[in-house]
Amino acid sequence: MLVLGLETSCDETGVALYDSERGLLSDALFSQIDLHRAYGGVVPELASRDHVKRMLPLIRQVLADAGVVAEDIDAIAYTAGPGLVGALLVGASCAQALAFAWDIPALGVHHMEGHLLAPMLEEQPPEFPFVALLVSGGHTQLVRVDGIGLYQLLGDTLDDAAGEAFDKTAKMMGMQYPGGPEIAALATKGVAGRFVFPRPMTDRPGLDFSFSGLKTSALNTWQQCQSAGDDNEQTRCDISLAFQTAVVETLTIKCKRALKQAGMKRLVIAGGVSANKALRTSLEKMLGDLHGNVFYARPEFCTDNGAMIAFAGCQRLQAGQKEDLSITVQARWPMEQLSGL
Repeated sequence: MLVLGLETSCDETGVALYDSERGLLSDALFSQIDLHRAYGGVVPELASRDHVKRMLPLIRQVLADAGVVAEDIDAIAYTAGPGLVGALLVGASCAQALAFAWDIPALGVHHMEGHLLAPMLEEQPPEFPFVALLVSGGHTQLVRVDGIGLYQLLGDTLDDAAGEAFDKTAKMMGMQYPGGPEIAALATKGVAGRFVFPRPMTDRPGLDFSFSGLKTSALNTWQQCQSAGDDNEQTRCDISLAFQTAVVETLTIKCKRALKQAGMKRLVIAGGVSANKALRTSLEKMLGDLHGNVFYARPEFCTDNGAMIAFAGCQRLQAGQKEDLSITVQARWPMEQLSGL
């Protein structure tokens, strides 16, 4: 089955072609970072308009790169949520219009299921069951995964997601959007131990997260340095290192607890923050100590992309799932509501 995947949940337009027998044939992505950077964050209306502008050219590019024509495509998968409603509607409308014109089925895919399954695109994919850490700008969740659609939420964030905390901390220190890569880059030049921030909610049982207080600690430290006239580049680097270390250690502690609770030694990390090298190193060491394995997607498939949507959609379409021509998207969509295959 050859599936065209469309991703438009936020500020990246992703298109890909996935074949159930040959694997990923082609993919293309347009990031809106430069568009939103001037505003310090994503502007929903601008995001929607840019998706409209980019979608069809990217589809033509992907088909040309794969050497296929419209008649070769068996189905279309698109992101139906969660995400920005206006942005989601662009992908959903395009998918349903093409499905109608080409007389093929279409299927809305859960954005976070796409991220969760992205490591399956690699040469050595994880086997079920496993524990997954979904960590991005909008989500920080621990999930037990027994199969596609068989998800049990183990822990969730009570306030800011980890990626959101990265962005907000970077912004308060005058860095550009998106803040995660900015903090990660400065952290490599930071002096360890100059600042130490709390590891939130690790001193109590449970698997939930909270990064709001950690963000406040970083803000207070930065403001104190500003008052003392010490708000220079090295201070930014030192705070970035302390902040990143606190987030990474918190996530690692919670992942270890989740694995122990689930009785497993396989961990998948997915979502934009899973590209963070410090996080990968920490989790690899932890799983090494447990004689387990950690799996993640290549960096370009950690952020939003069409390949993960095409793959996830293909699995469900092959199982016989499809939709009518109605256009339905969801800004919020708990992953536990998904059906198993």
